[in-house]
Amino acid sequence: MVRRIFWMAVGAGATVWAMNKANEAVHRLTPDSLSGSAARSALHLGDVAKRFAQDVRAGMAEREAQLREDLGLDGTAVVDPPGERTVLRGRATYRAITAVPAPGEIRRPAAALPPTRSNGITPHSH
Repeated sequence: MVRRIFWMAVGAGATVWAMNKANEAVHRLTPDSLSGSAARSALHLGDVAKRFAQDVRAGMAEREAQLREDLGLDGTAVVDPPGERTVLRGRATYRAITAVPAPGEIRRPAAALPPTRSNGITPHSH
């Protein structure tokens, strides 16, 4: 008799548990619940994307500041006075890169490089 009561209680408990789980599943699958869940997911995704964009912007600004400092574009470049050039090793002329070109002066990236040795042969004359 005790065994029958025990198994009846186990069966009743399992039935109550299963009914609760089924009701929760039905509630989760209602249209209102699904739309709320989708809205929360979209907001979370938007927040993650916003944080990622902020991190990228901060990294870009940091790298740009580092490059400006390394290239002397932040106004800290040492500039030779106009008309004076430094001769090194007897033939190559080097000068510092200025942050802002003088009025009327056209700057090209190669303007800061030393002159190349020319033997009169161009790459296309072969």
